[in-house]
Amino acid sequence: MVAQTRAGNSAPKRLAFNEKIVGKGLATDALLKKLKALHTELAELDQELVDVNSLSTVRTQLVNTSILLHKDRGVKAYAACCLADILRLYAPDAPYTHTELRDIFQFFFRQLATGLRGAEASYYNEYFHLLESLSTVKSVVLVCDLPHAEELMVDIFRDFFGLVRRDLAKKIEIFIADILVALIDECQALPSEVLETIMAQFMANDTQPAYRLAVQVCNATADKLQRHVCQYFTDIIVAHSHESDSESNFEEIRKAHELVKQLSRSCPSLLHSVIPQLEEELRVEEVQVRLIATQALGEMFSEKGGAELVKKYPTTWNVWLMRKNDKTAAVRLKLVESAKGLLVNLHDHREAVDELMRLKLLDPDEKVRAAVCKVYSQLDYETVLHYVSEDQLRSIAGRGMDKKNSVRVEALNSLGKLYSTAYPEIENNDPAAIRHFSWIPNEVLHISNSTQEARLAAEQVIADFVFPLPSGSSASTSKNVDVNEVAWTDRLLNTMGYLDDRAVNAVLLLSGIKGSRPSPYELYLQSCVQHNGGVIDEDEDVVKQRLNNVIRHISRQFGDPQKAAEDLHAFARTNENRSYKLLKTCLDTQTDLKGLVKASNEFLRRIESSSESILGTMTVFLRRATLRIVNQSSIPTLIKRPHTSELTKAIADEKNERLVEVGMQALAAVSQSDEALAVNDKRTLERVMRYVLGSNARVAKFAARILVASKEHDDLCAEAVESIARKLSTAEPDLLVAHTAVLAQFARLAPDAFERKSDVLMAFLVKKLLMVPSPADPYADWVEDDDVQPRLRARILALKVCRNRCLAHASTDTALEVATPVLKMLSTLLDHAGSYSADATDDPKVKSRMRLQAAISLLHLSVVDKFATAINTNFISLAITVQDPCYNVRMEFLMKLFPLLTARKLPPRYNLIPFLTVHDPEADVKSRAISYVTHASRNISATAKVDLFEIIFIRLLHLLAHHPDFSNAHENLQEMAKYIDFYLDLIASADNVSLLYHLAMKAKTVRDGQSHTHSENLYAMSELTQELIKARAQARSWSLQSYPGKVKLPSDILRALPNPEAATKILKTVYLPEETSAWLLESSKTQKPAGTSKEKRRESREPKDSKSPPKRKASRHRTNGTTKRAKTARWNSDQSESEEEPSSDDSEQDDREDTPTKPSSEREDGSSGQESDKETNEKKGEQNRKPSRKAGTRAKRKISKQVKKKGNHARKS
Repeated sequence: MVAQTRAGNSAPKRLAFNEKIVGKGLATDALLKKLKALHTELAELDQELVDVNSLSTVRTQLVNTSILLHKDRGVKAYAACCLADILRLYAPDAPYTHTELRDIFQFFFRQLATGLRGAEASYYNEYFHLLESLSTVKSVVLVCDLPHAEELMVDIFRDFFGLVRRDLAKKIEIFIADILVALIDECQALPSEVLETIMAQFMANDTQPAYRLAVQVCNATADKLQRHVCQYFTDIIVAHSHESDSESNFEEIRKAHELVKQLSRSCPSLLHSVIPQLEEELRVEEVQVRLIATQALGEMFSEKGGAELVKKYPTTWNVWLMRKNDKTAAVRLKLVESAKGLLVNLHDHREAVDELMRLKLLDPDEKVRAAVCKVYSQLDYETVLHYVSEDQLRSIAGRGMDKKNSVRVEALNSLGKLYSTAYPEIENNDPAAIRHFSWIPNEVLHISNSTQEARLAAEQVIADFVFPLPSGSSASTSKNVDVNEVAWTDRLLNTMGYLDDRAVNAVLLLSGIKGSRPSPYELYLQSCVQHNGGVIDEDEDVVKQRLNNVIRHISRQFGDPQKAAEDLHAFARTNENRSYKLLKTCLDTQTDLKGLVKASNEFLRRIESSSESILGTMTVFLRRATLRIVNQSSIPTLIKRPHTSELTKAIADEKNERLVEVGMQALAAVSQSDEALAVNDKRTLERVMRYVLGSNARVAKFAARILVASKEHDDLCAEAVESIARKLSTAEPDLLVAHTAVLAQFARLAPDAFERKSDVLMAFLVKKLLMVPSPADPYADWVEDDDVQPRLRARILALKVCRNRCLAHASTDTALEVATPVLKMLSTLLDHAGSYSADATDDPKVKSRMRLQAAISLLHLSVVDKFATAINTNFISLAITVQDPCYNVRMEFLMKLFPLLTARKLPPRYNLIPFLTVHDPEADVKSRAISYVTHASRNISATAKVDLFEIIFIRLLHLLAHHPDFSNAHENLQEMAKYIDFYLDLIASADNVSLLYHLAMKAKTVRDGQSHTHSENLYAMSELTQELIKARAQARSWSLQSYPGKVKLPSDILRALPNPEAATKILKTVYLPEETSAWLLESSKTQKPAGTSKEKRRESREPKDSKSPPKRKASRHRTNGTTKRAKTARWNSDQSESEEEPSSDDSEQDDREDTPTKPSSEREDGSSGQESDKETNEKKGEQNRKPSRKAGTRAKRKISKQVKKKGNHARKS
């Protein structure tokens, strides 16, 4: 009835197309046009309303070889679509023979395999139509009825899994999956090659399209594939297990089990018959098969779907658990290694897993016991808290006394890591966390006192997890790490609250505060210095015997005394100055927490790079020798707990100088941190006043701070100043140092009292102390901290007095009036290399210290805006301090600069200074600069990076144009190019290269603020920089587009050109020599894309730390044990502690009181008046007379040559 109605309403539609598509002389374009028309008409025909007889002509012509084998892709693409439409319209019967159908389907899949690519590819729509037709009409199932269908199916599966890897549209993946599912469902027997093709996809990355396709196909045909998959694994195992002598056979079995694990994650329904097969493998005699099966099932049970697997196959689960008693330790080990996932995911089976782990903690094999302990170290806090009992954790603690070291280490590490993760909750007084974990340090400390073997592992755990140094202490670079001293001390106090007396005594023993001084470790360092690498002038036998004795004593406390002794001897033989200095800093009881962290990190890095074999021994040495659990940084926090009355008793014991010093420091810290704790007792204040006027500089400094914090500070400080003013001129050297240290404190913290006698005090400090020449000593340009003479100490402190006085008046109207003579004096010291006149013959050691202190003082004064503006005129002299001929000056200057830059207390232009280290002959100076710039630029916002590192690029060009070593000679410009390349290596990127290029170009649109000569230098730098940037952009394929924004150039150093004609003339003039231009052109041709290759070539010429030469001329001659170490990076004398460190007490107070927030680069650029030509020429003459401070690329020889060269030039002038 329905058919009659359909026929009555609409007659069958005939194909209107009646042109020939096969014949001689038919052009490709004409054929393509006809096939396109035919495809369009066929696609619109309805299967139920078409007169198939009208299709007979075209269906015959479409299978002609001239069509199927045509050379044109378009012809074949449209022909394939037409054939797919023919099969659709004739369905369910095909109007072709089996042979023709085979050719058609081969033709289909050949077109898809070679032509179907991205949506932008040619004939993409036609290939999409073909694939859609095969998917929806299911005509592809005809393949299953063809002769040799298996071969065609294998080709189809291989082609489609290859095709889907092209990352095509999601819909195409669906079409392909439908086609493959239809083939599997309709085939009578699935070819083994097809199954292998499918299984191979599961060994790929699970994010790949081929993997996803295999998962879709397997899940859709799981019922049919189960049997085939089981047979597949059976064949692999049977085929390879009989040849048990071949490792390659077991490798094939491992691969098969890896596949099972992948299927378990994505297609578990396929494994219905495979899991029982794995269960049988657990019972076989062959150890390797048992081992592989145990591991595979363990990992499957441990995954998120493991609970469902256990529920579905309970027998397999129980048989797997029985492997805990396997006679082979390796099998038991594999069982234990799976336990982490079981504890995390199988909560319903917790008792069985706990029983397994408890039993294996007593396993006869040490590897199994260690593995059990390691499992718990991998668990997170919540899992251990809720699913691991305290009894189980205490059982692990029992393994800390195991006879085998590997088990002890894993057990204690596990406890340490668990305590470390739980400590934040313990600190928050969480009852569950306290109950479950707070006992761990107590047990570890007990173990540390048990045996020599257990002590080493317990110490390591205590250092790493119980009382760790602040975060960042183990990082590869921690130059400016901020440490939280309060949190560090509070952790000690909180942890000790859960310790018994025995454990508390263990903490005190490990802390090192109960030991006598000098300690064996300090004696070892002294012996190393005296040993001098084996070059001993006097008492050689005595020195060597002393070193041997102390090494023998220390090595006895190590697990392997012989190895420890060999390593300690090896360290002594290295005789490396910097390592000695760092170790001395670590051992110094006056080193604060931050200093300890920094020095420890650098010391261990140097050991690792120079003598890695001794790193383990020296790590243990450092841990035992230093005050890393409690030191002077703990005092302020510790003092807040007891009453200040205890401290006042301590400072009354004048016979114990050490106790008095510590007590004074503690009282000073408490008084400054809390007014309520300040000392106001009359008797105590009288005692403090005596200390203020005493000759111990360190005690006097702390005493001055206590006076400042007292209620009657005005009168007391004024009285102290009056007394010092009367005695200053007649004071002995040590008393002079102490009085100057006190004045440095009063100048900053009690300015009113200081100003009462400021005229007398400043007159003496300047005229009688600072301006007095010192006798020359040509044999050294640096002096060790411990060997600084009192007179020099006093001079350095006098500079601090001047600096602190300026800072105290920073917010007053008289700030510049007070600061101007000080700034002039400090600048003069820089200009004349540490002296007050160019022809002075002062001691080089004194000059080095003085110019270093002058530079540091200018840095601290620059945190105040009005001072920074005044200092800007001498900024270049300050900046090139980083190129000082003395290594210690360069390094110390950088170390003072970086904290101020990190805190953003200095104007952005100071970020230029690290880039001036490119020519430094010492690798560590340059590496520290690189570390700072890299860290700082990566950890700030994009906007801040523009202000702090990118906009200042034009200032770098200006600085180089004014550099004392600048000239327009080709060789010099090559050296200048290294500064630019160094900057670009660290800062330039595809995102900012346009801005940097724009700034380089803008340098030729202005003139220098000082002179015409410097303007030409600037233009030469502009041209040089533009070429370097273009070459870099080309090598890295960066797009160098016009910068769209507006940039305000710094008006304090640059001026506008007088008229357009001058601008045009400058732009048309080439300021680079022809030789330099040719060199740049050649360099751009040979430049490699790798951005760091040039940096590596530069660094390869620099000496490594382990073999670095001495850092100054005077330290080359080291023939006896008393030779001084040249590479002293910091002065740790009594007066250097808090005045220069931005994180110290008084500096922090300075910052709170006087230091405003620094503006961005555009706002900080001040303007200064233009100087006359006469003034410019005078300045230029002064520059010519100054010794060059460039740290040349040919190590120190070039520095020496430069100094001599400039000195000769000055004499000729």
